Amino acid sequence: MSEGICRDCMALVPLEARRCPVCGHPRLIFHPELHDLTIAHMDCDAFYATVEKRDNPELLDKPLIVGGGKRGVVSAACYIARTYGVRSAMPMFKALKACPHAVVVPPDMAKYVRVGREVRNMMLETTPLVEPLSIDEAFLDLTGTERLHHASAAVTLAHLARRIQDEIGISVSVGLSFNKFLAKTASDLDKPRGFSIIGRAGVMEFLAAKPVSFIWGVGKSLEAKLARDGITSIAQLQRMDEHTLMARYGAMGTRLHRLSRGLDSREVSPDRETKSISAETTFLDDVRDETKLDATLWRLCEKLSTRAKAQQLAGKTVVLKLKAADFSLRTRSLTLPDPTQLAETIYRAAHPLLLKEADGTAFRLIGIGISSLSDPAGADPRDMFDPDAEKRAVIERTIDQVRKKFGTSAIGKGRGQA
Repeated sequence: MSEGICRDCMALVPLEARRCPVCGHPRLIFHPELHDLTIAHMDCDAFYATVEKRDNPELLDKPLIVGGGKRGVVSAACYIARTYGVRSAMPMFKALKACPHAVVVPPDMAKYVRVGREVRNMMLETTPLVEPLSIDEAFLDLTGTERLHHASAAVTLAHLARRIQDEIGISVSVGLSFNKFLAKTASDLDKPRGFSIIGRAGVMEFLAAKPVSFIWGVGKSLEAKLARDGITSIAQLQRMDEHTLMARYGAMGTRLHRLSRGLDSREVSPDRETKSISAETTFLDDVRDETKLDATLWRLCEKLSTRAKAQQLAGKTVVLKLKAADFSLRTRSLTLPDPTQLAETIYRAAHPLLLKEADGTAFRLIGIGISSLSDPAGADPRDMFDPDAEKRAVIERTIDQVRKKFGTSAIGKGRGQA
């Protein structure tokens, strides 16, 4: 490496520099492989909370939680709130106990989707090889873009991060490496507004010092299983051969063997498929009443249908999800003869599943989803055994048009009231 990068003005800076000689700022990037690496992971910092602070500057210096209701969970927490121990997916009552002076705002998913698409479009202007992981993060492969951008991948990514900050008003963290696992690992090392690099040299040593939970995909259950076997560090995994790990942990053993050594042959795939679409809600108070559960189910079916239509997808398998007051989870599914994206069809499949589970149990959450997704071109065909099906489809699409023009509350079915 002959020079580094200033993340503020993008100037190339000499190795001995402590501040950029052009703009005077100290945010410099140095790494021996800085201009040789091309696989990146980009993650929007505390995405929902950052968007809310962007839209309401009065919140900038305050701890902010995006979530809702005493029975809800934290959807996102700003970095100020995180210093008090608030984390995503934490129950709201615990979050507010940890940070009682936090400002709480309800999530606005439509807004986050719009902002997420703006970020995604900027990524795609940088490289066509963008693999979304969620609304606010993606892998990027910048191999071969040097001639297009007249700069190394590192410089191009610094430009992109700065552009997202200036034009969209949110910050991102970047991880740069030579494969997806290490790029994602790097992006988590320095947040917010981070730019971290993991090169080929010294990977084994870097990983050896980390706990097994550092490996992407090792959750609490597998971590506990490994601990019972006396394995708590990546260094221990590195000393084990692949056959031993496979014998103990099956296919995951191969994954542990490779990732513990920083090996990952997966390509950045821009055609990564959505596997399912879902909608769910957590009740303010536990619900036993079948009528209220059913009314909520219908509203969720409408929300799910709207999402499926917006994404131009249809699903053949309908999945009902119920979480009881004791947090035990029930999932029930039904596979349809043909794929659908209609709320009425989804509801008619899920309703009997719900009736079997509405046995007086108190539920804190209900959700509905579709999987086995496909193009909607072949969805909801005419059914000779159900002559009213086509009429229901016409009515639903008419309702969609009315709502598109006058709002979601302009028209609805009575079964959504309870």
